[in-house]
Amino acid sequence: MKRIVHVFSIILIIALVSVAFNSLLPKEISDLNTPPTEFSTERALQHLEVIAKEPHFVGTKAHTEVRDYIAQELAKLGLEPQVQEGFTFSQNGGYGNLVKPQNIVARIKGTGDGKALMLMSHYDSAPHSSSHGASDAGSGVVTILESVRAYLATGATPKNDIIICITDAEEVGLDGASLFVNEHPWAKDVALALNFEARGSGGPSNMIVETNGGNGNLIKGFMEADVKYPVATSLMYSIYKMLPNDTDSTVLREDGDIDGFFFAFIDDHYDYHTINDTTENLDRSSLEHQGSYLMPLLQYYAEADLSSVKSNEDYVYFDTAVATFVAYPFSWIWPMLMLAIVLFVILLVYGLRRKRLYATEIGKGFSAFMLSLVLGGGLLYLFWELIKIIYPSYNDILPVFIYNGHYYTAVFVFLGISLCFGIYHKMVKPEHTASSLIAPLAIWLVINIALALKLQGAAFFIIPVYFGLLALFLLIRQNNPSMTLMVLLSAPAIFLFAPLIQFFPVGLGPNMLYASTIFVVLLFGLLLPVFGVFRNKKAVGILSLLIGIVFLGIAHSKSSPSPERQQPNSLVYYQNADTDKAYWATYNKEIDDWTRGYLGDTPENATAYIGNAAGSKYNTPYSFAKETAVMNLPESEIRISQDTIIDNIAYSTMTIVPQRTVHQIRLYTAQDTPFSYLSYNGKVFKPDSTETLYKKRRSNGILSYYMTLGDSLEFTYAVPKNVSPTFTLKEFSYDLLDNPSFTVSARPNTTKPTPFVANDAVIVERTIDVSELLENNIVVKNDTIVVGQN
Repeated sequence: MKRIVHVFSIILIIALVSVAFNSLLPKEISDLNTPPTEFSTERALQHLEVIAKEPHFVGTKAHTEVRDYIAQELAKLGLEPQVQEGFTFSQNGGYGNLVKPQNIVARIKGTGDGKALMLMSHYDSAPHSSSHGASDAGSGVVTILESVRAYLATGATPKNDIIICITDAEEVGLDGASLFVNEHPWAKDVALALNFEARGSGGPSNMIVETNGGNGNLIKGFMEADVKYPVATSLMYSIYKMLPNDTDSTVLREDGDIDGFFFAFIDDHYDYHTINDTTENLDRSSLEHQGSYLMPLLQYYAEADLSSVKSNEDYVYFDTAVATFVAYPFSWIWPMLMLAIVLFVILLVYGLRRKRLYATEIGKGFSAFMLSLVLGGGLLYLFWELIKIIYPSYNDILPVFIYNGHYYTAVFVFLGISLCFGIYHKMVKPEHTASSLIAPLAIWLVINIALALKLQGAAFFIIPVYFGLLALFLLIRQNNPSMTLMVLLSAPAIFLFAPLIQFFPVGLGPNMLYASTIFVVLLFGLLLPVFGVFRNKKAVGILSLLIGIVFLGIAHSKSSPSPERQQPNSLVYYQNADTDKAYWATYNKEIDDWTRGYLGDTPENATAYIGNAAGSKYNTPYSFAKETAVMNLPESEIRISQDTIIDNIAYSTMTIVPQRTVHQIRLYTAQDTPFSYLSYNGKVFKPDSTETLYKKRRSNGILSYYMTLGDSLEFTYAVPKNVSPTFTLKEFSYDLLDNPSFTVSARPNTTKPTPFVANDAVIVERTIDVSELLENNIVVKNDTIVVGQN
């Protein structure tokens, strides 16, 4: 009979885990028959098929076509869209980022004269990886288009103005948001922004708050809006505030003190910024989830008092499968924690006096739990390192979540469970379950003390501890408490922590799988009122091990490249105009057949030929290179003139006009160059607080310029008149496979362009010697020196 009860309890726990995950997303996808006053995912997808038809990053023809399409669709809704255009220049330490965004803005006039609500996403796709931008962030654009259409179809006139801002150049530096918040007159009217993003092509959308103050009033408003499927915890809010944030919402907060929410789904990360970010690969449930956020929030904040958005108070908040959304003030954190500690001490004394707790068995419980944590984290961390050695191709995918990553997550979860059952089988007897529960409760209390001090947003971790204390009380009071009741008391821990076990590798990459295992052990500790009384722990441990091995076999079967699991690879053509040499180069650590066709069977270390791999998001260096024929590529026209000398400071202007398709220009010069003035296309590089340019400069780089069609660069600088700087110019075009000057074969359908690096690029490097050019006041054009021109 006990075995039947134990099997039933396991089934019940599996059911609770299933509920925890199934509650994260909407169950049905709204179709074309959805009433016109409601959001329809299928209607939104009709827009997305146009927007994500092809890559449309800054500087491409498709980028202009997408911009025009969005503006036309807003006009069809009766709005008067405008295109805000202008150069933006952001400086990070000593590095500058120049671009000319083209934002699409429109406004729905409200009946009131208060602040406005803004709906926000971006329409440019990621450069240099052939991304179609369906999820990131076409999904956000169409969520707004469809939600605004549905809202206007109700015939409602909002109290508050509603501003729609579809930004540009987000992917190259959040520049469209910067242009809007710093230069558009409407920016000062905005009190709250709802921003829709994506960092993958599937999974639930997470809500994160952006504010310079407290989140209290934002969370209250979010609750009053009655969102049906909230996936939101203040843990993410606290972590996000500690990280170097990089969304348009961050620019609004930092430059305009504009509060906001942003919503982003992050699963299926292997599609992020790749050729597979297409409409076909977008999870319909994720798009439905975005609509389920925007419609109630749009309706609520269209009428709410936006003057009360800001707050000095922070709230702890979390979503659950049963209570949907729970929130309480930070001021409750320490009282709740201290109460739990007091209850724990009372129960410990009570159990010892009743002789239901034994010091020796409590010690064994601590040994078992700590051994599980150490081995679970340590051994499985080493196991993942071994996996990367066995499958070296994974190293070219990381830190992106890999195609078979969910199977590996299952492997680590079941190996962690097996480890726990094995250790507790050896070290703890079922009749001493109450004593063994002391250790995990004590460790969880220590964790909560640390969280209360350093990461208050995770303070809701105390909630399952209360239920664990109640289970401890029942174990002390009763010889055989109801197993069903013990499972139900474990439900809060399952609802809160089971999704987090998956989140770590999905959100932070498979290198964090060991963290998932540690959470498995911590959750196992809270489930001891159920698992501790099992007399067949060894059998359950072996079964878990076997299940883990099965998932490992599945992961192995899905480790080879296929049309559904494409291995990323990279290839660039790098030409040095100074040495008249050219090279094929790659970022890949493992060479596949396609790259081998250009690099050969024995490629050489790239550092022997090429230095800095400019254009890599993570400063990833080129790995291999091979010399190849020099192509006759049109060089940019470069004009340099010395305008004037003031107080022994010489002001000079360099104009660079590309003569071929160029998507990005990068400029470099020696770090010790004593600039006293810099401007790029009229945007001035401002000095820091010491009135010094480039005080914190960490490299020779001074500018990255993502060009729009037909643009050029006018660069004005000032240095002491006896100084003549030398510049290095690198020009990138992300068209290697389509460039008529090259014959590069199409990739096999088992591969895709590597994201986050300057891939499929034609790169030309050359030195600009200012002293030589100024000596004769010349123009250098196509290798021909023309004397006497300005």
